[in-house]
Amino acid sequence: MSEPGSLRGGSTAPVLEKEAPPPDEHPGRGGPAGHRFWSARRVPAGIVAVALLVVAGGFLYDVAAVRADREAMAWRRDLARQLAERPLDDIWVLVGAGIAAALGGWLILLAVTPGLRDVLPMNRPQPDVRAGLQRAAAALVLRDRAMEVAGVQSVRVRTGRRKADVRAVCHFRDLDDVRADLDAVLTDAVRGLGLTRPPALSVHVRRPGKKG
Repeated sequence: MSEPGSLRGGSTAPVLEKEAPPPDEHPGRGGPAGHRFWSARRVPAGIVAVALLVVAGGFLYDVAAVRADREAMAWRRDLARQLAERPLDDIWVLVGAGIAAALGGWLILLAVTPGLRDVLPMNRPQPDVRAGLQRAAAALVLRDRAMEVAGVQSVRVRTGRRKADVRAVCHFRDLDDVRADLDAVLTDAVRGLGLTRPPALSVHVRRPGKKG
């Protein structure tokens, strides 16, 4: 189980975690590549915990009251009667089953998926350190590097886990020359990000639209 490292930045800052090295570690390579960061899922876990606490507490209180020679609460008597009398094809039974199945599927999906899609795993400089880069920070770096290319007027970059989409507007120079320069500069920039799985580049260059 990993514990937080010494730095955890804001929305565009790298994310660092310190963890014990796995048994199949290769120190020279900085550890296995491509492992994504797992979200803590605090909000869903808190909602489930509160819901279970309320339901279990209500049933426990009612069972204890019955054991103390008191009548069962009206809601539990009504629930038992409804469950005994309603057929399985009743609309409310089907609606309740559908909601329960949807909530269960949602919880299973949260349990088996890592989350934190905005954090791109980086190469591990040390066996016990994991680093991640926010996608917005990666897009900002690529945009700044693209703006250094002669002829580029503006750039829009969208960085995903597998592809970086770069759309540039060129106001002078030949489009093919600008695209070739962007390919070279951005390929070097992506390599410099130090990501375990560098995104594939998709570069589009066009002229500015006509005004008016």
